[in-house]
Amino acid sequence: MKKNTLRHSLLLLLTAAIWGFAFVAQSVGMDYVQPFTFTAARSLIGGIVLLPFIFIRAQKTGRTSEEKSASWKQALPGGIICGVLLCIASNLQQIGIQYTTVGKSGFITAMYIVLVPVLGILFHKKTGIRVWISVALAVCGLYLLCMTEGSFRLQRGDLYTLCCALIFSLQILAVDHYAPIADNAILACIEFFTCGICSLIPMFLLEQPRMHLILAAWLPILYAGILSNGVAYTLQFFAQRGLPASTASLLMSTESVFSLLAGFLILHQMLNGRELAGCALMFAAIILVQIKGKEKESINS
Repeated sequence: MKKNTLRHSLLLLLTAAIWGFAFVAQSVGMDYVQPFTFTAARSLIGGIVLLPFIFIRAQKTGRTSEEKSASWKQALPGGIICGVLLCIASNLQQIGIQYTTVGKSGFITAMYIVLVPVLGILFHKKTGIRVWISVALAVCGLYLLCMTEGSFRLQRGDLYTLCCALIFSLQILAVDHYAPIADNAILACIEFFTCGICSLIPMFLLEQPRMHLILAAWLPILYAGILSNGVAYTLQFFAQRGLPASTASLLMSTESVFSLLAGFLILHQMLNGRELAGCALMFAAIILVQIKGKEKESINS
């Protein structure tokens, strides 16, 4: 395994860990605010957090005003596209959680690990048999992890979350396309502000945001905004440009594993034998996809 590939893989695993623990923040935050309000707040905070980093880095590298302006212009189209997709996917997930179980929501959302390579075929991206086997293992693992209710009937919330998984698949493919050709920090910053601003519209039209409730949810909102958005999504841009989209989606889907760990550590939820078996299958899929095989996957075709 190449050193850069390993580094990018580890960064995506860290990203998945942050997202996994963010499920606790999202759950607690929904006790105070509604879906669009939560998404708008966390996204705008994520964009604001990145601004000092972008400014300081530009000062250290000695970029001219023209170079800074060119970087923002170059990242603007990709950032807006990724931001719109992130906005739709995030809000669909938040809305869906209200009408379905957490187990079903986690499983259906993680279906993007299947949808990414399938959609990648439409964009002429080659995917080797090793990844498909890993995807199959991961799907089985996610089923054991999340489908603990003993039934699988698509209800209102399930359909919202299924649409969420589809849009997340498109967001991953968009990142796969734009990350190698634009400044990643600026790209992520534009993505967050786009997501936040787009979420403000339905927030004011459909919800009744109250500042005292937003302040009451300050801790989960700050975690989601600073770590889940500002740090994790930025790591996604940096790390995913060194990996095929199908492999990246598989690594990022381990957020389901980390969400279970978060539930155990923070909410004191125990893992049963079924869930441990699911974890084993997930990590087997991760190991398999990282083993160097004969087939080559194109990062950009």
